[in-house]
Amino acid sequence: MTEPRPRKTGSKPIESITFDETDRRILEILQKDSDTPIQAISEAVGLSTNPCWRRIKRMEEAGVIKKRVVLVDQTRANVPLTVFIGVSTSHHEIDWLNKFRELIDEIPEVVEAYRLTGTVDYILKVVVPDMARYDAVYKQMIQKLEFSQVNSMISMEELKFTTAIPTAYL
Repeated sequence: MTEPRPRKTGSKPIESITFDETDRRILEILQKDSDTPIQAISEAVGLSTNPCWRRIKRMEEAGVIKKRVVLVDQTRANVPLTVFIGVSTSHHEIDWLNKFRELIDEIPEVVEAYRLTGTVDYILKVVVPDMARYDAVYKQMIQKLEFSQVNSMISMEELKFTTAIPTAYL
């Protein structure tokens, strides 16, 4: 058995980079608003602009900061309905998994997907304007692949939503 290699996401393996409290604070600020000006970030963490910018670049090169995105309001974007789909299959081969990945990549309404342990093999988060569009997504899925069970759960209320991850573990 071979030793796992350090994960290399940018120019440096992440294991060779150390993070301190300043890095954590920078990440917390950027996770709240990635458009925060460098000047404001540097003032908040007690650094001058250039060292602050270099720390951000280092975290981007290490892959800690994957990309900066815009969060869109689902209701204003006319996709207010969130459906979680639990998928179980009797097919546990790489070929089936690759076909499943291709399928969910073709469906823009699938905004998150995870492979799980336990009785449900996969869970998908789907956002749609209404039940008719969800039904179309469901039919698209079952037309292309065989599932042993598909369970849909409709969100009635969003209690917590964040893209921010805890920085204490860096």
